[in-house]
Amino acid sequence: MDTIVKTRELSKHFGPIRAVDGVDMAVQAGEIYGLLGPNGSGKTTLIRLMIGLLKPTSGTINTLGQDMPNKAILAQVGYMTQASALYEDLTARENVAFFAEMCGGASRARIDEVVALIDLQDRADSLVHTLSGGMKQRTSLACALVHRPRLLLLDEPTVGVDPQLRAAFWDYFRQLADEGVTLIVSSHVMDEAERCHRLGFIRQGKLLAEGSADELRAQAGAATLEEAFLRFAESGAPGGER
Repeated sequence: MDTIVKTRELSKHFGPIRAVDGVDMAVQAGEIYGLLGPNGSGKTTLIRLMIGLLKPTSGTINTLGQDMPNKAILAQVGYMTQASALYEDLTARENVAFFAEMCGGASRARIDEVVALIDLQDRADSLVHTLSGGMKQRTSLACALVHRPRLLLLDEPTVGVDPQLRAAFWDYFRQLADEGVTLIVSSHVMDEAERCHRLGFIRQGKLLAEGSADELRAQAGAATLEEAFLRFAESGAPGGER
């Protein structure tokens, strides 16, 4: 399989803070890779390095065959930020159309398709500032999907959504992966980790372990992923499948 994202001794420092600290990882085409860790562990910084919004302090990162940062990949990447990046004075549909245009354009039929996919038809022409938090999350996902990206970076995409919508999101993520799209999803919710093909446990900027949910539980001798994470965190030593 093609390697979509690869890092080598990747680090990003903000003064004395080592937000990402010597991370080696590789994510393959068609994989759902989960970045699991508590708030402040470095997940968002790592995703921003992947898309080129930040420049590494040291080490290297290659995304879609390009050393980052590099604007050449942007039309092939969908990025859903943790905090809403929508334009509040535009409608949901207008936001989707705007982000589509920024990434090379999309037909009206494609925009309508994505709006229907996220089940937002009834509020598609409502101004974003009138939408609920869950509807804003749906709109943000549509903006990330509309241009058919090869790589989808999702920073805590299910924060603030109800359980039914969360399940619908994950069903669609699986469908995208089956179609060959690569997804990197950050979360601090351990039950979402079971839905990923592989996981990376992150704490204080370090990649503690990698592998499937079953592999990580087995390596840690733990019954649950939360217990496994705590054991890797206590040891402080990187491990797991690479």
